[in-house]
Amino acid sequence: MIFTKTDLAGAWLVEPEPARDTRGWFARTFCEREFGAHGLETRFPQHSTSQNVQRGTLRGMHFQRAPHAEVKLVRCLKGAIWDVIIDLNPDSPTYRRWQGFELSAENMRQLYIPKGFAHGFQTLKDDCQIGYLISEFYAPDAAAGVRWDDSAFAIEWPLPVSEISDKDRAWPDFAG
Repeated sequence: MIFTKTDLAGAWLVEPEPARDTRGWFARTFCEREFGAHGLETRFPQHSTSQNVQRGTLRGMHFQRAPHAEVKLVRCLKGAIWDVIIDLNPDSPTYRRWQGFELSAENMRQLYIPKGFAHGFQTLKDDCQIGYLISEFYAPDAAAGVRWDDSAFAIEWPLPVSEISDKDRAWPDFAG
């Protein structure tokens, strides 16, 4: 796998290196040794998948508050998404900065999202599926978020929003 640091402290793009032959390809998407060698989380007790019907669907910007803060490893299994992270760690040199990445079934990129980051995405195609490895169990009382259109971050989404949940629409503006 190829590990590339992003512009945000602690976040990485992880790209598999497929072995191709006449049958197709095979690639590792996670290796405890390789992740550990980069100082990254290697324990992911929860694996989740989301399915999104319509192009332009937006999910985010989500995180879990301490002590249930979570690391996520996200990849697009079908279709393509614009995946966005915001560094909400007050002691970080990249605090309050965001960065976006295109993740698709074709490019096979994964985004490693550290604790203390908000995460969301917008679908670039119809019928997208996204897979998550998550380092903590979901704790409903710790679930939090910030508005996807908060002027404190001014995230540049590639498409008009076609679908968004009432919960995601109602997250508060950032107050930190």
